Amino acid sequence: MSGKGFTVDLSKPLVFQVGHLGETYQEWVSTPILTEESPRFFESDFLEMFTRTLWWVVPVIWVPVGLYFIRLSYTMGHTLPIVVILAIVGAFVWTFIEYCFHRFLFHIDTTSYWGNTFHYLIHGCHHKHPMDGLRLVIPPAEAAILALMFWNLYGILFTLSTRPVMFGGGLIGYVMYDMIHYYVHHGQPTKQSLKSLKKYHLNHHFRIQNKGFGITTALWDGVFGTLPTTKAAEKSG
Repeated sequence: MSGKGFTVDLSKPLVFQVGHLGETYQEWVSTPILTEESPRFFESDFLEMFTRTLWWVVPVIWVPVGLYFIRLSYTMGHTLPIVVILAIVGAFVWTFIEYCFHRFLFHIDTTSYWGNTFHYLIHGCHHKHPMDGLRLVIPPAEAAILALMFWNLYGILFTLSTRPVMFGGGLIGYVMYDMIHYYVHHGQPTKQSLKSLKKYHLNHHFRIQNKGFGITTALWDGVFGTLPTTKAAEKSG
C-alpha cells in the first residue's frame, strides 16, 4: 500500500516505511513530532550506528583536519596574512554552499518510494523530529564523502597552493554551521544575535518551511529572495 492508504508505524524502523507514503509524504514529514526521542531508522544495528552522532564529535574530528589544510597552504609559501584571509574566504564560501544544499537538495519535493526514502534520510527526518539531538549534526561518514567531493572540486577551481586553505576554511565554516545548528535547537541563548538566529531557524521549521534556508547567516536568503515574511506583513497583506 502507498499514499493515502499507508500509515507509518512509529514503533518500527522508519526509513523503509516512509517511501510508501507516496504523495502524502511531504505533508507527513512537514508535521513535526516535538519530542527529544531518537526514533529507530533501521532494523540493522550496524546501519543504525551510522545515523546517530553526538554534537561534539564534529569539532573533534573536523577542526584539526581544517587547521591541517590551512597550515598546508602556509608551508607551500603563502604568507600568514594571506592564509588567514583565504581561510576566512573559504568559510564564507561555505555559507553559500550551505544555503544551496539546504534550499535545493534538502527541500526537494518527492513522491516516489526511493525519492521519499532518500529525502527522509538526508533532511526529512530532521523536520519530522526536529529535537532529536543525535540526528542533528552530519554523521562523520557522510561528511567525509562530501569533503572528498569538495576537495576534488576545489582541485579544479583553485591553484595547487590555495586549494588547501580554501578547503580548510570551508571545513571550519562547516563546523561553525553544525555547532550553530545544534545550539539553536538545544541551547538557550542569552545574546541577542544568537536569539535572533534561533528565532530565524525555528521559524523555518514551524511556520514557513520554504523560506529561511540559511543557518549561519540570513545573507543568501536576502540575496535570493527567500527571506521569510514577518507575521505583521502577513496580516497586512
